[in-house]
Amino acid sequence: GLTEQEIQRMRDEAKANEAKDKEERERVDKINAADSMIFSTEKQLKEYGDKISADKKGSIEAALGKLKEAHKAQNLGDIDAAMTELNNAWQAASQDMYNAQQQAGAQNPGAGQQQAGANAGAGAGQSSADNVTDVDFEEVK
Repeated sequence: GLTEQEIQRMRDEAKANEAKDKEERERVDKINAADSMIFSTEKQLKEYGDKISADKKGSIEAALGKLKEAHKAQNLGDIDAAMTELNNAWQAASQDMYNAQQQAGAQNPGAGQQQAGANAGAGAGQSSADNVTDVDFEEVK
């Protein structure tokens, strides 16, 4: 049979491989997360870019550039840093986007509400608008 040392060595190797596998999984997850963040950022910049002030848009684009570089180089530390920077840049810009929506809502209440509903993904804005319509309709009768 196997000696005590051989068994121990096999155990150590298994442990080392396990740690390597875990690292590899985390690496792949992080690269995938960066990938989807790049994708969604570009999509949102297309949709909302004109509603974000130039300086805030600039910091989003700068962070996005860093993230793309880090993603290409598969540098996990840089990916982390760039994703954090990008999140902060979006948070700063979201106030602009919100304000733009409020203004759009003031000029055209229907549009603002649908937009809010679409963003919430629940269409809550629309259903409350529908209820109002029902009530008006009954009063007309």
